[in-house]
Amino acid sequence: MPPADQTLAATARVVAPPTPLASCVRAFVIRDTTGRLPLPANQRLNHFPASAMCSVSWILEGKVQVPDGAAAFPPVALGGPRTRPRVSYNPGPVHVFIVLFFPQALHALTGLDMSQYTDRFVALETVAASPWQALSRQVMEAPGDEARVELLSNFLGPRWQAARAAGAAPGSRLGDWVNSLAMHVAASGWGRSARNVERRIKVWAGQPLRGLRRFHRAERSFLETRASMEAGTVSWAEAAAEGGFADQAHLCREVRAVTGMTPTELARRIRDDESYWVYRIWS
Repeated sequence: MPPADQTLAATARVVAPPTPLASCVRAFVIRDTTGRLPLPANQRLNHFPASAMCSVSWILEGKVQVPDGAAAFPPVALGGPRTRPRVSYNPGPVHVFIVLFFPQALHALTGLDMSQYTDRFVALETVAASPWQALSRQVMEAPGDEARVELLSNFLGPRWQAARAAGAAPGSRLGDWVNSLAMHVAASGWGRSARNVERRIKVWAGQPLRGLRRFHRAERSFLETRASMEAGTVSWAEAAAEGGFADQAHLCREVRAVTGMTPTELARRIRDDESYWVYRIWS
């Protein structure tokens, strides 16, 4: 099999959203292993970290299952925030198109209570209004992934603009969207008590503020150490200090909570294992 970096270059990629959607869509993620030799069974796993983000996924070709093959994901699925890592499996070649949303943005666009979808995937058609279902059919029938990005951008653009004008919670791909969310909740009249703030944050984002800050800190540290991880020169003690962790042990505990493994093991898996493709393409 070709080295992982050569394989990944052809099978997975991240597409940034257009600027007007940067506070709504975190990224478009595309995974396509069709039209090439099938991967070995252990490389057809997909390892995803715990995440504050929500998603809508279209399985354009192939199937996605839980690892034991007992259940298949819906062809079009809405996924809530994840409090723990998860693993899926592709029995054969697969083409999947995923939109990652800031949770408060998806709440503003759909009205869904995101806390009801934490650690869950549901068929989009069971929870989405008819315009979303019509969009979903167009995405499935689109001639290519670039057309899908354009479809989503044209659909979401005016709706997100209207939601922002109506006071939807802000987000930011580059800034600390977690803190901005907390401030927005407090400013919107829900901030009379800590309990009310936490309750509203769970409706908007699916998880308590403490968990959201953990994800933000872990992702920031991952991105800041990415180059040194790939070069094999990372100092986890320095990464912990620069990332705002109490010490290296604190960093290791949080990385394990988000990814299921230690930082050292994660670095090795990202380098050598095709099934950790989502970590490899994230930047």
